[in-house]
Amino acid sequence: MDITQLILDDHHEQRRLFAILEQIDRSDAGTLSAVWTRLGSFLELHAAAEEAIFYPALLQVGIAARRRAGVEEETLDAIGDHNEIRDAVAEVARHRAGSDGWYAAVAGANLANGDHMAEEEREGLTDFRRLAGLQQRHSLAVAFAAFEARNFAGVRPVDKDPAAYVSQAESAAPPVGNGSLNIGGLK
Repeated sequence: MDITQLILDDHHEQRRLFAILEQIDRSDAGTLSAVWTRLGSFLELHAAAEEAIFYPALLQVGIAARRRAGVEEETLDAIGDHNEIRDAVAEVARHRAGSDGWYAAVAGANLANGDHMAEEEREGLTDFRRLAGLQQRHSLAVAFAAFEARNFAGVRPVDKDPAAYVSQAESAAPPVGNGSLNIGGLK
């Protein structure tokens, strides 16, 4: 098991759920609402899991590899993207399922999420596979899967200040070489 693969699997499921929404009859507001509720909750759970497990580890391995600036920039961008996705999900809730406004808001959420996933797949996940060993990726995958399983019913959406997030994650990271993975939280 590898955390980068679990994240890619989540991305596939997000794309699948957005595609399902596109295929439901516009007049079937109950089904649209149910699928959207699942997808909106899943988007937040995925972001929370990445913020708790993946991005602190990306910062840790990037700093150890003397690539601080690159991984900091990737993390700042990702946390900002998560905030945009949260805002887009909140916008969907302001509209009646199946209405023109609802479809426009869902399209906005799909665009924000799609842009984030593409960038993360191109940068953060690629860098992590290059910088982190198989055992670390496995250990993080276990923590990631456990986080999502424990929080299957959803997590409360909370925007984060990207710079404060990076600063806190870096200050909580153990010194390089102590063997700790700092899994499961920022402290």
